[in-house]
Amino acid sequence: MQEGKILAASHDGAYVIRLEGDVRLTLSTTIDEYIQRMFEDPAFASVWVDLCEAEGIDSTTLGLLAKLALEVNDKFGFQPAIYSCDPGINRLLKSMGFQRLFELHEEACANTDEISEIPHVEGSEESVRDKVIEAHRTLMSLSEENRARFKDLLSALEHS
Repeated sequence: MQEGKILAASHDGAYVIRLEGDVRLTLSTTIDEYIQRMFEDPAFASVWVDLCEAEGIDSTTLGLLAKLALEVNDKFGFQPAIYSCDPGINRLLKSMGFQRLFELHEEACANTDEISEIPHVEGSEESVRDKVIEAHRTLMSLSEENRARFKDLLSALEHS
C-alpha cells in the first residue's frame, strides 16, 4: 500500500477533499486542520470527499469524516457527498453508518485538475491522542454497533 496523502481543492466555496493511499491517524491533524479552515471560509457552500484513490482508511480517519458530515449538516443543513469506487471501502462506510451522514456514491467523482496535496501537519502525541479519542466518540455516537465495536479501544485510550 502506498503511504496516505490528503489532497484538496476549492473554488468559490465548493471544496473537494481527496484521500489517497493508506490513510492513517498520522494524518489526523492534517485533515482536522484543513476541515476547520474550510469551515472558516465565509464563502463555504459545499464539500465532497473522494475516496476512489484510497487503499485503506483507519477508524480515526473515518471518525474525522463523520465529524465533518455532522458539522456540515448542523451548520449548513445538507449532507456532503462521498465518492468511493472500492467495494471493500464501500462496505466499511456502510458498516459505520455513513449512508446516514453522506450522500454515498459508489462511483468516481469528476476529476479535479486543480487539486493539490495538503502539507502534512505534525501533531503532538497528546493532540493526536485527543483527535483519536474524539474521532472514536463520533463513530460510537452513530450506532450501537459502533459503540460496541470501539468501547474497549476508547476506554484504553482514555485511561492511558
